[in-house]
Amino acid sequence: MTEPAPEAPVPAALAQAALAGEFKAAFREHPAAVAIIAAQTANGPVGLTASSVSSVAVDPATLSFSVTRATGSAGGLLEAGDVTVNLLSHEQEQIALDFARSGAPRFTPEQGWDHFPTGEPFLPEARETLRCRIASTVKVGGSTIVLAEVLEVLHGSTVPPLMYQNRRFGRLDAATFDD
Repeated sequence: MTEPAPEAPVPAALAQAALAGEFKAAFREHPAAVAIIAAQTANGPVGLTASSVSSVAVDPATLSFSVTRATGSAGGLLEAGDVTVNLLSHEQEQIALDFARSGAPRFTPEQGWDHFPTGEPFLPEARETLRCRIASTVKVGGSTIVLAEVLEVLHGSTVPPLMYQNRRFGRLDAATFDD
């Protein structure tokens, strides 16, 4: 009797892997604004760089963002409940890099952090800062989508926004949209 031939990879799994690759490639080319999401926890401030921030509703004012795990800074944000979403200007590329890399300096005096009276850290030099309360979360695969109700908005810098596309930072000028 002969040994059965090894099973070929499941076509559905191959199709899903191909789709995942195409999905990543599509969004790698899609420009997105950059934010630092921060919170105050019992163990100190936590924060991370995100390009997944999006408006959801006006009444109540709600935004969304996603995190890829529920540990480390992301876990701290989820546990804190109240967060700040700091929409960065193109002059804040270095702080975006610092909050994107594990072990990089965070919440240093040189970065210019301040705190709301309620304790949440924020960047006064950000284009906009939205103080939020997490309203709900939804697990999707290995990520968690966060819906956060906006409690307060601070307007800051008028410098063009920091953008992220194809693993690089850049800027978007309002002049690009002039007639």
